[in-house]
Amino acid sequence: MSTIGYENWNVDLADVGAIYPFQGSEVLMVILGVAFWVGWHRIQFVREGKHLEEARKQAIDHDKITQSVERY
Repeated sequence: MSTIGYENWNVDLADVGAIYPFQGSEVLMVILGVAFWVGWHRIQFVREGKHLEEARKQAIDHDKITQSVERY
């Protein structure tokens, strides 16, 4: 399987340019990587915000706080 378009590898590699897979698609890979990175952090930010909001709501309930302190 060749992803760079060479049918026959019986050539002088000194005359050949890049031989790594998917050559020429570096910009696309960087764009996809940055989009994934930003999306991942956005998802984590929203989830953490929901978690902290639930924790804040539970902290307001003084009866639950008193019960958990009295257990110890």
